[in-house]
Amino acid sequence: MKPLRCGVWGVGVWGEKHARVYAAIPEAELVGVFDHSRERAAAVAAQFGGRAFESAAALLAECEAVSVATPTVAHLEAAAQALAAGCHVLVEKPMAVTVAEADAMIQAAERAGRVLQVGQVERFNPALLAAQPFVQHPKFIEAHRLAAFQPRSLDIDVVGDLMIHDIDAVLHLSGQSPSELSAVGVAVLSSTEDIANARLEFADGCVANLTASRVSVERLRRIRFFTRDAYVSVDLFEKAGEAFVIKDPGSFKPGTVNPLALLAGIRRTKLEVPAGEPLTLELTAFVKSLRGEGSGAASARAGRDALAVAEQVREAMRRRAQSWAVS
Repeated sequence: MKPLRCGVWGVGVWGEKHARVYAAIPEAELVGVFDHSRERAAAVAAQFGGRAFESAAALLAECEAVSVATPTVAHLEAAAQALAAGCHVLVEKPMAVTVAEADAMIQAAERAGRVLQVGQVERFNPALLAAQPFVQHPKFIEAHRLAAFQPRSLDIDVVGDLMIHDIDAVLHLSGQSPSELSAVGVAVLSSTEDIANARLEFADGCVANLTASRVSVERLRRIRFFTRDAYVSVDLFEKAGEAFVIKDPGSFKPGTVNPLALLAGIRRTKLEVPAGEPLTLELTAFVKSLRGEGSGAASARAGRDALAVAEQVREAMRRRAQSWAVS
């Protein structure tokens, strides 16, 4: 089967990675790239192959599929144009600025009869994939995502920049949306929130506590799951993890078991994490899904659901900030 003809619209830091992956995977052929900076586009094309197109329309006319890696504020316009041109689209996270924009993108895909997927790349982190068999009906989820400040992605707050990865992971693994939500956020070095914490509560009793910061002195991406019979810790940055599983959960009743006996009944397992770069796994899945092989990257609906929760987090942060101002 011939490789799918793919392009990249927007080759900043992350778009350049898309170009590199398309050029490397056998399922795709990198046709070329487009960026408002012609110098940037030319440099990426020279490094990874394909052409540096002078217009988005010219790129789209040569492609079957395209990654949209523009700034978030331009996602709707770019995705809609690409879909109307007959291209399948993978749009980077966050899917859009607002849920209304995400809905417009979904409608554009339906009108065009083309596939729209979202780059929630953490779904393809090998460590998270390795942890999934141990994460059945989680009771409590705790995620920390810390990064150093960088003068990019400042058109969105830390919720859209970083926390949305963990929002999507929680929705994906729990299979539900929160019934209650509270949040707090603080702007430190930019005009929007740079640090945020959100508490998501679900109808089945599960609680997720998410913390994100883009003004940290350390880099950390860790998520922990507590279930009825297991504790699972995943280091998404190091791509490693371990699970502590109760061997016979049916025999365990809180407060009635000797602590030493309980410890003896816990099996510690190091997660068997396969090799693989998340973005390569994601784009390969995207391209294969267009051939009818697998479900692909995150669906447009999943991207929209994560964005809807992100909007709720923002609203909760604003309410909290207003209450502080009044008091």
